[in-house]
Amino acid sequence: MDLTHFNEEGRAHMVQVGDKEDTNRTAIAYGRIRMKVETAMRIKEGLVKKGDVLSVAQVAGIMGAKKTSDLIPMCHNIFLTGADITFNVGKDFVEIRAQVKTTGKTGVEMEALSAVSIAALTIYDMCKAMDKEMTIEEIKLMEKTGGKSGTFRREGTGRILSVNISEKKGVVKEPIENGDFKVDKGLEGDAHSGDWHRQVSLLGKESFDKMKAAGAENLNFGDFAENLTTEGIILYDLPVGTRIRIGETLHEVTQIGKECHSGCAISKTVGKCVMPKEGIFTKVLENGRIRPGDMIEILY
Repeated sequence: MDLTHFNEEGRAHMVQVGDKEDTNRTAIAYGRIRMKVETAMRIKEGLVKKGDVLSVAQVAGIMGAKKTSDLIPMCHNIFLTGADITFNVGKDFVEIRAQVKTTGKTGVEMEALSAVSIAALTIYDMCKAMDKEMTIEEIKLMEKTGGKSGTFRREGTGRILSVNISEKKGVVKEPIENGDFKVDKGLEGDAHSGDWHRQVSLLGKESFDKMKAAGAENLNFGDFAENLTTEGIILYDLPVGTRIRIGETLHEVTQIGKECHSGCAISKTVGKCVMPKEGIFTKVLENGRIRPGDMIEILY
């Protein structure tokens, strides 16, 4: 692979991108800062003396994305069309997710990584008086789209395409903008939620594509009564017990496939149902919200 950041004399230079086409580009980065349990609790409850830690870190992360070309010598000065930072506060950590967008000639991977880094450093700065042993870790690019190289998605990751809900069992589910997922319950307001092992159902777009190839027409997300429609991970290959991070939530895989109930509205609507063999079920281990576009990461 050619090292494009060197000129003919072997010295560093900014790469010429003027001849490239403008394309829509996105990048998603992730990072985590570990801390004492008490520190995480005080962040969550707003008890840090310097102020609202996550609000300040969110603004700092966005500023970090905007200032990337001032910090990384060979980065281009990019006009950003969007930047968003979200957090998940765990027992002894804060997870950080940054999504950055542009329409231009070069990507925004460094902007997303800078956003996560600056947000993590801001959390450290605001909490260092009570916890100097905090550790910033796992800063990494999760996904990028656009440009000549196309889409990159880190191995072992996917994304949510749709969040779906129904008030009754045995019927197709309807997509919603986002859903609140609760420990010992599942998707709030869904007919299948409850304190049992099949709280949340998931089905991959890959399974939808198989059905379409077999002749099924006019399929919509939620038609197989799945709560979460996904992309990028072969769900039914995951062993029972696998833990996966989905958006703000943590899940454990509890079952692969299920018995098909004859005469249900789903089979009448879409014909042969793929859910019995390729759908999976999880229980929720950490509360949170899931939205279309959220990342899925296999933890272990």
